[in-house]
Amino acid sequence: MNNILVTNEVTKQFGKHTALNKVSLEIPENSIYGLLGPNGAGKTTLIRIINQIMYPDKGEVYFDGELLKPSHIAMIGYLPEERGLYKSMKVGEQALYLAQLKGLSKSEAKKRLKYWFEKLDIGDWWNKKVQELSKGMAQKIQFIITVLHEPKLLIFDEPFSGFDPINANIIKDEILNLKAQGTSIIFSTHRMESVEELCEYITLIHQSKKILDGKLSEIKKAFKKNIFHVVVQAENVGSLLLELSNRFELTSSKVNPLDKELDFTVKLPKKDSGEMLTYLAKIGNIKSFTETIPSANEIFIQSVQNRDAHE
Repeated sequence: MNNILVTNEVTKQFGKHTALNKVSLEIPENSIYGLLGPNGAGKTTLIRIINQIMYPDKGEVYFDGELLKPSHIAMIGYLPEERGLYKSMKVGEQALYLAQLKGLSKSEAKKRLKYWFEKLDIGDWWNKKVQELSKGMAQKIQFIITVLHEPKLLIFDEPFSGFDPINANIIKDEILNLKAQGTSIIFSTHRMESVEELCEYITLIHQSKKILDGKLSEIKKAFKKNIFHVVVQAENVGSLLLELSNRFELTSSKVNPLDKELDFTVKLPKKDSGEMLTYLAKIGNIKSFTETIPSANEIFIQSVQNRDAHE
């Protein structure tokens, strides 16, 4: 698989403060790549370096196989967390101006803006001033301006900020549509549910260093703890609970005498789920036996806490 962006030991300091410390990433083409980390970790600095707003003190950045250079800016779209629309300008006038700054002709910019304004059902906003818009409405305009020139790489920094759930879902669908059309996307957010829904790959940066990266599905497998959630029906669930507690490491349990059900969570030795399945099958009806996979949020917290404990 080709990479749209590679950073090689990128380092950036501000005085005595190290914002990035030898950060190396490989962002696959046509993927949604989560850039995660606590506040102050170095994410925004890295994004600014990719956008050539600032330059690394050491290390290199490669875009689409070439050393990053000014001409690549036209192939990148960046939606920053802090928005920058001119409040007193009319929405359409401003969108048209910014589209032309990105290299589109006036006629092409109008055509693409008409398409997006209709698609997001905001056609009647064209002559409104930005100061008349809510934060979410202004966010829609910025999203359109970011994607309008159809860049190879999109960088979204907290793209759902200011949106209600319905509009957040609309933008999420548009991000997935852009990915389906071949766009590569870097996605920086604190909303772990969005990471679960959108990201195929993630990197976790903490205190200027990369502490975790890879395919999200593989990272989840690596963080599994062999914990299972089980629901079983049996004649005497009270006695069954006692037997299970003596034989296995139960972490939680709930008895439902009316339905003769026992609902419990158990931590098993590695590759030892077969023994419990065989045991339960002999004494009852197994209604559910599901391995608990850690969420992106749990992985985030555990990784940061582990690193802090070893610092």
